[in-house]
Amino acid sequence: MDFSQRIQRVEPSATLAISSLASQLESEGKDVVDLSVGEPDFPTPDNVVEAGKEAMDAGHTGYTPSKGVPELRAAIAEKLQDDGLDYEADNVVVTPGAKQALYEAVQSTVDDGDEVVLLDPAWVSYEAMVKLAGGDLNRVDLAPHDFQLEPALDDLGEAVSDDTELLVVNSPNNPTGAVYSDAALEGVRDIAVDHDVTVISDEIYERITYGVDPTSLATFDGMRERTITVNGFSKAYSMTGWRLGYLAAPEELVSQASKLHSHSVSSATNFVQRAGIEALGGTEAAVGEMVEAFHERRDRLAALLEEHDVDVRMPDGAFYMMLPVADDDQQWCEDVLEQAHVATVPGSAFGAPGYARMSYANSVERIEEAVRRLADEGFL
Repeated sequence: MDFSQRIQRVEPSATLAISSLASQLESEGKDVVDLSVGEPDFPTPDNVVEAGKEAMDAGHTGYTPSKGVPELRAAIAEKLQDDGLDYEADNVVVTPGAKQALYEAVQSTVDDGDEVVLLDPAWVSYEAMVKLAGGDLNRVDLAPHDFQLEPALDDLGEAVSDDTELLVVNSPNNPTGAVYSDAALEGVRDIAVDHDVTVISDEIYERITYGVDPTSLATFDGMRERTITVNGFSKAYSMTGWRLGYLAAPEELVSQASKLHSHSVSSATNFVQRAGIEALGGTEAAVGEMVEAFHERRDRLAALLEEHDVDVRMPDGAFYMMLPVADDDQQWCEDVLEQAHVATVPGSAFGAPGYARMSYANSVERIEEAVRRLADEGFL
């Protein structure tokens, strides 16, 4: 069987070996502390679940308009306007997950040979999406700058040129938890405008921050007409399995992305969209409680690592922390899993060799157990 060149450009996820080994150990009865997960460990808020049930009972189980039910698109536009973004419902496409929104944005803007700039460490699927579109990657390393963008603006300015088609910005960031400053985003604006570059702003973690308020990139002068804002319901509302996200962009981009959307996924699930309306309007207390718990866990994990003289960059958002480890971080993660029964993700999967990503989407007790095991086995 012959396979397409585009699919052969993409390598299997570097995390597969870790997840397979963790599953094997658990099948053997081993107690694995999982600090690799990329989803909240909280249930979807009860009112959102009930809204989904009620939508099914009301018969909302058929196709919807491809870009999403009008009520949800209007609610998303209102949410974005509250964030200072000048979007209307016609600027919104509702997707089955933010990942689909990102995929459609990349496919709509990148041709064979186009240059796409990523800020490393970067979420693993950006690279795959660019390669599937035929694009070429140019990467800017933020690791020497404590994962912050502002001190790396000169490096970004050197990487972006008139030949750059797309820049991807993710703040709050996965895997580092970094929240980029307004000065950093103003620098992105200056570079993007100067070189007429389209920017994807992945804001999926924007509700999960600690003492900082992230600014949406499209609010800066000159950015609305060149920014594709991507967000979703998975992280903020603990709705990962519901698969609900969206992109908001100028109408000409929406028109192009909608063609791919209609010919691939058709639409997001009907009753899930109805639950999304409830999530936007009735979950402030639940979101606040979840973020407070993440904040406590972050502080506890950092304190435990400090007790072992491990210096980490304190994340201001998301629920991840980057742990400096051996040069061969893939092997380190495999050894930690086999010997300490703690699952983490190799930093090299995100373009950050020499680190492991630890997720604190787990209880304080399990986080304490994980650090104890790492210390007992000599990994700290």
